[in-house]
Amino acid sequence: MAAVALACTSAVLFGGATVAIRIGLRRSPEARLASLVMTAVALAVAGGAAVLSVDEAPLDELWPFALAGVLAPGLSQILFVAAVAAAGPSRVSVVVGTAPLVAVLIAIVFLDEPVEAALVAGALLIVLGGVALVSERVRPEDFRALGALLAFGATVLFATRDNVVRWLAEDTTVAPLAGAVAALVAGALVLSAYQLAAGGIPCASAVRRSVASFAPAGVLFGSSYVALFEAYERGRVSVVSPLVATESLWGVLLAALLLRRSELVGRRLVLGAALVVAGGALIGATRA
Repeated sequence: MAAVALACTSAVLFGGATVAIRIGLRRSPEARLASLVMTAVALAVAGGAAVLSVDEAPLDELWPFALAGVLAPGLSQILFVAAVAAAGPSRVSVVVGTAPLVAVLIAIVFLDEPVEAALVAGALLIVLGGVALVSERVRPEDFRALGALLAFGATVLFATRDNVVRWLAEDTTVAPLAGAVAALVAGALVLSAYQLAAGGIPCASAVRRSVASFAPAGVLFGSSYVALFEAYERGRVSVVSPLVATESLWGVLLAALLLRRSELVGRRLVLGAALVVAGGALIGATRA
């Protein structure tokens, strides 16, 4: 029961983090700093939780999680924040919901996982969800198709990260929260390097503005990470993964509730989100 509650909590928090990014971008449009601030705050949240759990982590076993963190939240966060800025949180949430399909395709090609009927059915549902999203008749005036492409790029990185961890850390003794912290540390380093290379050292006022704008998203993002890793520690993948897949639907619903007319959430978008979630849940349930 605890695993179910934690998985649902993780899904809601991630959906909320996506919406919080959009709200923050209205106050501070600097996407590079947004990515870095979010990840740094998430690291503080996960680090605090890891300290409170008093689990010791063998340092020589943390490298797979750090490697995964370079991909996500490192590189993926750059694309993800830019995607939300260009396409809005509700539509980005639907695109990111295709991650289970991308992950299983990678696993089939590189990890020799079998093709099963449930995977095909889940893939079909996700494709139908994508058709519903593409066929929308009404979108916000500031919607840019590039955002959907950036969101898909972030999704590929999410899915690759999942397979890297699955492949390299099958027999690890690392506690889940320690692995989450290692991934966030690596991600923060990647984003710091990106900020320095692309924008140099930001001025103090820009940092203060970004912290004020994106700290809420970072808290939600970090709390989602903590809930996710704790859920996997307490429950089977076949139970946790389908529930976490509902994050796309939560992103759409929260965007409709908090952003209202600016997101123009219509029936086809909700239908697309529901189909993508159903397909992702079906695929996730088969990968126990």
